[in-house]
Amino acid sequence: MDYRFAGRMSRFSSSAVRDILKWTQGKDVISFAGGLPAEEWFPKQALEDAFSRLFSEGTGRELQYGLTEGFPPLKELLVKRMDAIGIGCSVREMILTTGSQQAIDLTARILLEDGDTVLTENPTYLAALQVFQSAGASVRGINRDEHGIDPQLLEQAILEHRPKLLYVIPTFANPTGAVWSLERRRTVLELCRKHNVLILEDDPYGELLFEEGSRPPTLMALSGAAADSPVIYTSTFSKTVVPALRTGWAVADERIIAQLAKAKQAADLHSSCLDQQALYRLLLTFDLDGHIARLRQVYRERMETMVDCLKDPVWQEVRFEQPQGGMFLWLELPEGDDAAAFFPAAIQEGVAFVPGDGFFTEGGNGRSIRLNYSHSRPEVIREGMERLQRAYLRYKQQIPV
Repeated sequence: MDYRFAGRMSRFSSSAVRDILKWTQGKDVISFAGGLPAEEWFPKQALEDAFSRLFSEGTGRELQYGLTEGFPPLKELLVKRMDAIGIGCSVREMILTTGSQQAIDLTARILLEDGDTVLTENPTYLAALQVFQSAGASVRGINRDEHGIDPQLLEQAILEHRPKLLYVIPTFANPTGAVWSLERRRTVLELCRKHNVLILEDDPYGELLFEEGSRPPTLMALSGAAADSPVIYTSTFSKTVVPALRTGWAVADERIIAQLAKAKQAADLHSSCLDQQALYRLLLTFDLDGHIARLRQVYRERMETMVDCLKDPVWQEVRFEQPQGGMFLWLELPEGDDAAAFFPAAIQEGVAFVPGDGFFTEGGNGRSIRLNYSHSRPEVIREGMERLQRAYLRYKQQIPV
């Protein structure tokens, strides 16, 4: 059979993180590759109770089709959570999605045509790059400094390429863990407003800050309100409740939400309203903020454990910034090193990471690697970092002088 796939399929590249799973299957491998939350901290009992109440209190209607825009009572709770972080919106300015990943995909569907330009911070979330490239967009990365995306380079790119969209993760970015300064947030927001460029602000990690009260305002909050904002804001419960619910949301001007809803109708009619109703019941009785506070403590301890392992002299030439929150540590190996060539030695020693090249728009720094610390207990992190150290020494011995 001659399968005639659509030409757009040639734009799809495989996820580097998913490909790494093939290397680790059936092996004793400690993986720092996936962006995974800690399973032992999932609120399993609370979620089980929420589903139980849903079925015991239900009439059967909860099993019926739902609204494309999402379960209204859950949206009402989310509007209050958004208000708590300075984002003023109504339920009409919000749509529930299948994770924030779908919000990225739907945004691409309603905005992008072949040849349109999308700007991103460089490096950035690789699955977002896959979405934009598959939509036929030209994706151009803008380098960052210690404060965030470089505004001078950004304005030059805006004037040269006339982009439709800027995609950013200003708070605890994937893959770098970096945080933009307040001044940089304001500057970028005003630049995009001035040049009529929409911003897609991806904020899956914003609540996972290690210092209480240090969470910077979102770009959406700085823009004033969802109405007439240059920002589409998206986040998810995957990092704070459980990923399996696949419940995220987007906030934007009502006109944008209407277009996202049209695209979502064509994609899946609606996300799982059963999961949304269970999540709503969970949030009525479960102390989510207290749960997130515990996650912050756990993840901070795990991050500090990983950073402490990097104090060994073996790593003295490796550069990194200690994260203030989130789930990732970004390392830059010395000149002459190659993360992709280092990776097989790591697998041989029983540890996995993600080589950083795939996070760049045009083939970036081959010396970078991303490590995830949130998924593994401290004792596992120590063992994994010992394996990584042995692998690095093995790799260095094989590099020709």
